[in-house]
Amino acid sequence: MTARVSISTALAALFGLIVPQASLAEAPTIQTVGPIIHLADNLNEEAMLGWCIDTVGRGLSDQLHSHSCKPTGDDVLFSYSAETGTIASVTYDGLCMAYSAPENTDIPFGLIACDEADPAQHFSFDAASAEIRLADDADQCVTVAQTIDDAGPFQSRHLTLAACDELAPAFKQWVIRD
Repeated sequence: MTARVSISTALAALFGLIVPQASLAEAPTIQTVGPIIHLADNLNEEAMLGWCIDTVGRGLSDQLHSHSCKPTGDDVLFSYSAETGTIASVTYDGLCMAYSAPENTDIPFGLIACDEADPAQHFSFDAASAEIRLADDADQCVTVAQTIDDAGPFQSRHLTLAACDELAPAFKQWVIRD
């Protein structure tokens, strides 16, 4: 009987550890139509819209951040090509995401003319971990900042690069939706 109590107690304790952690993660309610790249976790976005890769400001910009996945708005539409390792704007033809300003801790990613020869434009997506990494430095993950900023009726966060092993999953796990 003692063995059963111990097993039951151990299972209950394990369940108690797993369930609270799982309940902390909350999927966003994506309303955006079209291909997007968004965080798997809503990560405190007030309207439950989630966080998408987006151009800074309204419309075309040469800087990228993460932003509430707007129900409308073409500047959040991005696609990933596993074949080339590029993340391209769907709206702005011929423009790709690049780790173009590594010295800028707030906005290191830009939207520049696509160039398959440019290593700053090559990323890898690991479907098992849901991480987007620099292709030439697999220890570095594309992530969002902890701080949330107001962005009109929406919210934004800096899109940054950090050591993958130092990040909580909610800040670095992405969904690529075609």
